[in-house]
Amino acid sequence: MIRIIDKLFLFIYSIAIGVISVFIACIGFQWIQEDDLNDMVSELYGTDSFLITTIVVGLVLLVLSLRFFIVSLKRSSSSAPSIDQRTDFGDIRISIETIENLALKAAGKQRGVKDLKARIQATDSGLNIILRAVVDGESSIPSLTEEIQKAVKEHVEEIAGIPVTNVAVYVANVIQTAPNKSRVE
Repeated sequence: MIRIIDKLFLFIYSIAIGVISVFIACIGFQWIQEDDLNDMVSELYGTDSFLITTIVVGLVLLVLSLRFFIVSLKRSSSSAPSIDQRTDFGDIRISIETIENLALKAAGKQRGVKDLKARIQATDSGLNIILRAVVDGESSIPSLTEEIQKAVKEHVEEIAGIPVTNVAVYVANVIQTAPNKSRVE
């Protein structure tokens, strides 16, 4: 939402600066004579609405200028966090989101898992994968979590080629499945 507002502000700011630039260029090329400019300024200074409009436009342009200055100083978040590897053929960058999706895919294949969320932490020794799971409550939780850990570790290491140092599984909840009722009584 902020990006859309910033784009709108940038559009308005560009139009205002463009109009001001054309006006200044017209004065520089002397397409607007000095007498005409003096007459225009003296007429405009005579009205209160012009003074208020000038103050408002000046403050809006100042605020927009400050906003764009602050945005220009912020670090760009366009490059997503990634894991970088160097090979004989060049560099490889794998996004953290890709690793999350790999972990979720491997954990989601396990029977008894109903809902998953993943968080990845990259360290010098490898990846720490933290999974938050909701299970069905029909399987043994210790054996289910062990299967999840093994499957995620093997899948991520095989596909991404990055060592996984730890897979932590947090069972957040158990969903009770309702017994199937027969439709005919």
